[in-house]
Amino acid sequence: MSVQANPTAYCEPRNATGPYTEVEIGYPNEREPLLLSYAENPNTPTDTVYAWVPKTVVTAVIVRHGGMVSGTLPNGFPYLYALGLVEEPN
Repeated sequence: MSVQANPTAYCEPRNATGPYTEVEIGYPNEREPLLLSYAENPNTPTDTVYAWVPKTVVTAVIVRHGGMVSGTLPNGFPYLYALGLVEEPN
């Protein structure tokens, strides 16, 4: 899934620095029940945007799927890596 936070994204605060409490998620590669209530179009869960998703929900989704394997998160979000699969960003 793509996790975005910037002045034009569905996030809180809507700025370029954060720290963010809610973010925009886009196009997860599978249906995720924890996200469905935030879906712009819940009928196409892998082809939609999820608006103002709370940090706690994003963190729960990452944990539920075994941790991050790549990428970065917006300011204010904890990095929960899948063991042995990635290095922390610089």
